[in-house]
Amino acid sequence: MKGQEWYQADAVAEEYDAKRFSKGGRLIDRREKEAVLNALGPVEGDDVLEIACGTGRFTALLAERGADIVGLDISEAMLAQGREKARRAGVGERIEFIRGDAARLPFPDDHFDTVFAMRFFHLAETPAKFLAEMARVSKRTVFFDTFNDGSLRVLYNWALPMGSHLYSRGDVERLVRDAGLGLAEEAHDFVFPYGFYREIPNAVADPIRDVDTTIGDNPVGRRLASVSYWTAEV
Repeated sequence: MKGQEWYQADAVAEEYDAKRFSKGGRLIDRREKEAVLNALGPVEGDDVLEIACGTGRFTALLAERGADIVGLDISEAMLAQGREKARRAGVGERIEFIRGDAARLPFPDDHFDTVFAMRFFHLAETPAKFLAEMARVSKRTVFFDTFNDGSLRVLYNWALPMGSHLYSRGDVERLVRDAGLGLAEEAHDFVFPYGFYREIPNAVADPIRDVDTTIGDNPVGRRLASVSYWTAEV
């Protein structure tokens, strides 16, 4: 996986949320949580697996809504942050955080109702293998996001410490088909890429976000979207 050593550093884990979801990044956090909740629907009583759970932003969110959830990540430092976040939210008993490899998930077939990954596939060097494993352990839904190769993200991709794999729609359709899944829903957003929002104050980000959503609310704008959310069914 791209940037694996960088990602696992203690200092990166400690600063991860503050660096990415402060200032205008708060808009990104809200939109991503909305996307996850919309895709997964009611989760009370469901068994859910989050791949690359990081600091547990979504893991705790879904546990608060009644899911029994496993958060898997390669970074023990990130998992430590997730455990603390779950403890503060009072949902630690609904979450199991484990260190593991997404290419070899330590679970039997059809073990979870839903499996999802956010901010993962842009780092994946073998995306087909990862998606096939997600499909194997899910008995209902697989949800993930991608960064897109027709977007403004191309212009600053070189500046990211880990780089990013950018996908076309055709790429995603092939991945989903080869994993034995059927594409059920999709959503496309953020004409202005994430890195732009993270560099501006929250008060400035709000009106720019209004412009962003207006541009994106048409076929041309959707083709320029930086990020896409994909819901697939087993």
